[in-house]
Amino acid sequence: MSQLEKIRHHLHTLRMPTSIEIVGELLLTATRETWSLETFLSELLEQEMEGRRQRRLERLQKESHLPAGKILANFEQEHLPLQLRRQLAQLCTAEFVSRAENLLIFGLPGRGKTHFAVAVGHQLIQAGHSVLFTPTFRIVDDLLRAKRDLLLEQELRRLDTFEVLILDDLGYVQQSRDEMEVLFTLLAERYERRSVIITSNLVFSQWDQIFKDPLTTAAAIDRVVHHSVIVEFGQEITSHRAQEAALRIQQQNPV
Repeated sequence: MSQLEKIRHHLHTLRMPTSIEIVGELLLTATRETWSLETFLSELLEQEMEGRRQRRLERLQKESHLPAGKILANFEQEHLPLQLRRQLAQLCTAEFVSRAENLLIFGLPGRGKTHFAVAVGHQLIQAGHSVLFTPTFRIVDDLLRAKRDLLLEQELRRLDTFEVLILDDLGYVQQSRDEMEVLFTLLAERYERRSVIITSNLVFSQWDQIFKDPLTTAAAIDRVVHHSVIVEFGQEITSHRAQEAALRIQQQNPV
């Protein structure tokens, strides 16, 4: 076994896959450019650390279930009021996650709430945070199933591994009492410990449609609002879907 093969074997034992791939070429470069041992070792370790960071980001991205196309680069920020553009830039710094704050996004359908939330989610992953995106009805179904199978606590622990939980379209929960209870339990479990991003076309005064009981509604609102950033997509923002429909009609019927 050659010295290089021995080095690769040791790197394999130490679980350093990036170093295994690059060590041969890096040794040639070090010899050609007469690097010191310190320079060679520093470069090897830096590339190993970068490889680990990239693999972690890929894993976080895969586990997040974030829609791939809804990223910051193709979010039409020029249509947003200045205040919303500033909020978006601040949210992408991920500081609110470090403080376990929530992000609440309100607005009529088609205004870009989901794209806004998902774009923030992608940026949070780039900052190294774990994120899970899910339609609210789906996670409520999962929690109901877990409760039925006496596994609710286990499912809540699994969800707790994500620093940020994005609940899309909160207003579309079917609103049975059981659904209300598991949703409230989820919000209560994450209170002041983990961040929740919620998109909804229902303002707080309409949340009694979700939680039914006035006391539960008040308690749910208190938990998500206490430490939160609120983003409102108002009437001045045109529906993206309406814009797309108008463009299709224009293309089909050119003047």
